[in-house]
Amino acid sequence: MNNRSDLIVRWVEKGDHDLGSAVLINTNIPAYRDTIAFHCQQAIEKYIKAWMIFEDLEIRKTHDIVYLLELINTKQVVPDVWFEKALVVEDYGVELRYPDSKIELSDNDVEDAISIAKEFRAFIVPKLNLP
Repeated sequence: MNNRSDLIVRWVEKGDHDLGSAVLINTNIPAYRDTIAFHCQQAIEKYIKAWMIFEDLEIRKTHDIVYLLELINTKQVVPDVWFEKALVVEDYGVELRYPDSKIELSDNDVEDAISIAKEFRAFIVPKLNLP
């Protein structure tokens, strides 16, 4: 594998760690909704950044996954549905990290976040031509 492919794999693996953590926490400590949702957003961000590397786009230090999708959209058409899904979890990457968060999550919100993270993985990873 070349350095670029290796870097893409590492971003996907880190995303998998976040998604796996979200699923594990949801199974064992479902009351930690904020942490679960945070890891889902982080997983999506990492899958998107892997895709950015694949598309030869510069990685931006941001948690704004809608913005990152817009950058990819300059190279590859990103269907609107993915922007809509990103908007659902967008604030979970920053807003939930601090105790003054104004976001209250239901069990359904958490299930949606996990589902969306899995959908992003299923959408992006096959595009990356990984071994």
